[in-house]
Parts: sequence; C-alpha cells; structure tokens
Amino acid sequence: MHANTPALLAALALTSAIAQAAEPAPAAKPNKLSASDVIKASQPSEWRPLDPANTLYMDLPNGRVVIELAPDFAPKTTANIRTLVKEHYFDGLVVLRSHDNYVAQWGDADEKNPRPLGSALKTVPAEFTVPMSNDKHFTRLPDRDGYAPQVGHSNGFPVGRDPKSKTTWLAHCYGMVGVGRDVEADSGNGSSLYAVTGHAPRHLDRNITVVGRVVSGMPLLSSLPRGTGPLGFYEKPEQNVPIKSVRLAADVPEAERSHLEVMRTDSASFKAVAESQRNRPGPWTKVPAGYIELCNVTIPVREQAR
Repeated sequence: MHANTPALLAALALTSAIAQAAEPAPAAKPNKLSASDVIKASQPSEWRPLDPANTLYMDLPNGRVVIELAPDFAPKTTANIRTLVKEHYFDGLVVLRSHDNYVAQWGDADEKNPRPLGSALKTVPAEFTVPMSNDKHFTRLPDRDGYAPQVGHSNGFPVGRDPKSKTTWLAHCYGMVGVGRDVEADSGNGSSLYAVTGHAPRHLDRNITVVGRVVSGMPLLSSLPRGTGPLGFYEKPEQNVPIKSVRLAADVPEAERSHLEVMRTDSASFKAVAESQRNRPGPWTKVPAGYIELCNVTIPVREQAR
C-alpha cells in the first residue's frame, strides 16, 4: 500500500488537473462601448493619412480599389511594384481569377505572349519575412495565435513575429495583398498580385511575399463571379475583369485622389477597438468570447475631414 502511494497521489493530481481543465472559463464581461462608439470618440491625432508614395489606385469598371503598400515588410518587392505602376504595366491587364473563399488575382492573362516588364526586375528575392528591426511600430495583441509566437499590428497592418529568429511578417488576413509566384521562392516579382477575399489563409504566412492591404474597395473584388477553372481562374477571356489603370496616388491630381485615413494601430482608441471586439457589448451578445483572433480585429479606415 505504501509502495503505491506516490503513484496514487500522482493519479489523483492528474485527475484533479483534468477536471479543472474541463471546467469552463468564467464568462467574460462585455464592454459598454462598441467599436463604432470608440471610433466616434477617437481623437484626430489617432488617425494618419495614407502616404501618396505608397498608395495604389486600381480603377476597375465599377470603381476604385485603394491599396496601401508596406515597404517596411517588403522593400524590394514594393519598389518593383512602384516601377511597374509608373510604367503603366497593369493598365489594360485583367483580374483573371476569383477563387471562392480564397483570393482574387490580377495580372497578365496571356502566358504565351506576356507583356514586357520594362525596367522592372524579372526576379525579386523572396521577402516572406524581414528582420524585426524593420518594424518600428509593432503593438502586440495579447491573445494567443496558432501561426506565430507573437501577433499584433504595425502601422495599420496585421503582423506576426518570432523573437527567437528575430523575424516579422505580414499576415494573410482578409484584404491583404500578396505576390503570385511559382515553385521557386524568388519567382514572384509583383507583376501578379492577389487580395485575400475569404477566410484568412494563414497557412500561407512566411510562404509568400505580402506587400500591403486593400483599405477601400474590397467589395469590388470579393463580389466578383467565381472562376470556373481550376483554382478559380476564369476560363474565357470575356470573364476577365479589365483593369482601367493602376496609379500611385502621388501621380494622381489632388482633386482625383481618395482622401482616406487609417486609425493608428499604436493608439489608445485602436486598443479599445480590439477590446470591444474581444468582449462585445450587449444586449445582443449573450456570451462574449473574451478572445480576438488577429484577422478579426477591425482596422478602421475613414474619409478625411476636408
């Protein structure tokens, strides 16, 4: 009997631990303020305008898609994209793919006679991750994540990072813009781009260069008819959506620009926005989650006061 006492005590301790783990966590208390309440109460200093030198306007037949580039996370690729845009590479090309619950992709649909890249680079080294020292604006989200040791936001973008390898990267959340590539890591140069239009495919993190985020016009991409070919590619030329032009905001006359601003993700109001979504207020919410997943944190965008 005495010989088995340690084993018995260990078994009892294990049983107790299992029982405690099975007990539901206490319900989180909902906030009094909703995200919209926080946004309305925010201060002008908690917002920043888009940088015209790193903002793209992709004009489609039904409207404009505004993309903010993130050169801190993909300096070489975003530079190549700016070169392509300045040389009007994308003008007259098409949105050629709409994959259900995944991405919308645009570029050159003619693989046999591709459009020349001009002075842009044909190959760009993969920028799946960059040194953490590139990121001067990281604000950590306290919630756990299955794809990165740490997650948070940096200057308006959702990011993951690994303190051990001292690397950071943009996460594949809804609206994020990435670079299409072949098998080789350096086969993406920015001439083929996509935007995430479905549930965040975070398994792509650190496997594709991500260059920015759509800050306005996502419905123009997410509502496109789904492609009937493999991976959602359009099978007939008439299914492709023509691109009227892609321009840098800096090259567009002031009167024709989209005057948008993004809430600073290192601000008190942004922290309150995340908290309001972590513990959503009532009366509709009956059981607040007490948790927020990185890609479910709203990054507010609004028209600038003129």
